[in-house]
Amino acid sequence: MAKKKVFVSFDYDNDKHYKALLKAWDANPSFDFYFSDLSSTEINSWSVPVVKQVLSKKINEANYTVVLVGKEANKQHSDHKKIGYKNWLNYEVAKSKQHGNKLVAVKLSSTNTSPDELLGSGATWAMSFKQESIVKALNEA
Repeated sequence: MAKKKVFVSFDYDNDKHYKALLKAWDANPSFDFYFSDLSSTEINSWSVPVVKQVLSKKINEANYTVVLVGKEANKQHSDHKKIGYKNWLNYEVAKSKQHGNKLVAVKLSSTNTSPDELLGSGATWAMSFKQESIVKALNEA
């Protein structure tokens, strides 16, 4: 069975350790998913058009998007006008919806506010940041 291609949307400054854990799970050969993710730091550019281009390409290569809803997931970014959305997570969710990716959301804490673009999106929710919960949500998406 081919691995599902999953784009991970996350706040690089605050939630990169969760991304590292997803990458560790991805190294397990019995894990049926391939995680692809890039933040502006990993892209090596702070140019909004460059970041948009690279993120859009990665989103379009995936058929699933996992959104890690951290503490700052809906915080307004200083470049929000250039991004065209409140922040990069909202941009990534909007582009994922446009591309037809299946959405899976994971609240890292029950008190975190979801990105605006995730609301009413029909996302499947993983009830905790545990491998089995995320795999179940991906399979149900």
